[in-house]
Amino acid sequence: MEWKITDGLTPYEDALTFMEARAEAIANGEAEECIWLLEHPPLYTAGTSAKIEDLKDPDRFPVYPSKRGGQYTYHGPGQRVVYVMLDLNKRGKDVRLFVQKLEAWVIATLGEFGLTGHIREGRVGVWIERPDRPRTPSGHTAEDKIAAIGIRLRKWVSFHGISINVEPELEHFGGIVPCGITEYGVTSLVDMGLPVGMDDLDVALRRQFTEVFGDA
Repeated sequence: MEWKITDGLTPYEDALTFMEARAEAIANGEAEECIWLLEHPPLYTAGTSAKIEDLKDPDRFPVYPSKRGGQYTYHGPGQRVVYVMLDLNKRGKDVRLFVQKLEAWVIATLGEFGLTGHIREGRVGVWIERPDRPRTPSGHTAEDKIAAIGIRLRKWVSFHGISINVEPELEHFGGIVPCGITEYGVTSLVDMGLPVGMDDLDVALRRQFTEVFGDA
């Protein structure tokens, strides 16, 4: 499997073109699986469940329709985007299990930095509890989202994937209702007080991928 790391900021259109071509080549047996680690310039993407009212500031950054699952998400500098082009024909044709493994991969990676990630029913992504903050209006423990997950499958090959907040400008999330959720906030590794860089995260991601997914 190829691990591809791109420095700088990759235009969203370029990433989408690459992913679609690579997924097709994997499905046809013409290319190996690929994990692509990159950063995007500031932008919003709209998944297949996005609601227009959740785009609060449509003129702030470019908005790209996306055929991945989910609602609105933000991408930008300081956020590690992990595009996952894996062949589920070889890894078991089980979408639910695949998403659970992506979640477990993120949680295991965060664990290397002493953070405990959580999965919540009805709230996509990975969440960090903030017991030091006031409870939500509904009385729940405050939580912030640290990672988003949204995938698409074509011929049982995945693309799109995961984004993990390392040190993005958190205020940029204010132009949308992230994933349609208003009661909870957004955080990052650095916001949690962890001096973690992209290289540190990449090493942890690669190590934990093998632990969670193994080999095809």
